[in-house]
Amino acid sequence: MSSRRDFITLLGGGATAWPLAARAQQTGKTPRVGYIRAGTLDNDPYREEFVRGMRDLGYLEGRNIAYEFRHYGDDAESIPALISDLLRAKVDIIVVGGAAAVRAAQTATQSIPIVMGAVSDPLGVGLIAGLARPGGNTTGLSVLSTELTVKRLELLKEVMPQAVRIAILQQPANPAHPVFIKGVEPTAGLLGFNYWILEAPGSEDFEPNFARMREWPADAIFVLDDATFIAYRAGIAEAAARYRLPLICGFREMTEAGCLFSYSASLKDAWYRSASFVDKILKGAKPSDLPVQQSTKFEFVINLKTARALGLEIPPTLIARADEVIE
Repeated sequence: MSSRRDFITLLGGGATAWPLAARAQQTGKTPRVGYIRAGTLDNDPYREEFVRGMRDLGYLEGRNIAYEFRHYGDDAESIPALISDLLRAKVDIIVVGGAAAVRAAQTATQSIPIVMGAVSDPLGVGLIAGLARPGGNTTGLSVLSTELTVKRLELLKEVMPQAVRIAILQQPANPAHPVFIKGVEPTAGLLGFNYWILEAPGSEDFEPNFARMREWPADAIFVLDDATFIAYRAGIAEAAARYRLPLICGFREMTEAGCLFSYSASLKDAWYRSASFVDKILKGAKPSDLPVQQSTKFEFVINLKTARALGLEIPPTLIARADEVIE
């Protein structure tokens, strides 16, 4: 006969908490998945991909799975409070986007599994112990942003051979950004770039930063990968267009909004694949035993509409290499 103490231990203690699906079957409880990302429900293109991935694995909301969606807009300081809200909602797993949100989730709980929807260089930032055996309660998808950031610099030199002054747009709340900047410094020097780092904690910082860069003047704005920048991509693109500043970005969603070009992994693909981690954990796997997967689908997207508005000529050889060209 189980005591109340046994029941509490099952819910809150160590390794016995991992077989979530089995526990849910025994208690008649529907597994509850928490989800937290930047932006809002209206400008988050990845929530639908994650839910589609879950659906393709047989999980239907209202039948055998429940979701708790939270969005922190561009306010990274609100992340801990939203994660506390998810914990009060008794979620069994937390699916997280962005290094800052993963770190906040790890601080809040060492027992509830955390799945990274897509996080830039989680090993370099210290979010996991290793790719093969991440340790702790965190696993998921990794984007090799440092290497991809260097590649974008090389592409910028091909697109704009005359470019010398570049501004680097950084989110100070993102723990990965100092790693990226350190990684690109040698390549920036080799390519003859001088750079100025701009900090944009919130969407209200785009306009004044770009005004300063127009006065410098910057030849281009190099946007580092960040969940809040993706969420507010339209605002970044509109502000840059007013000051006629080319934006060099990571993800295709940014180029669709108005960046000159982007080169990185497919975030939609990563978020779709993150559902497989949730499925395995619900079936009893420990996050510490699930290897972190690297993104395998990469996209080079050019926005010719933006190029024409800026009076830039994109070399035909570069257009031929693009996975997609936005006319």
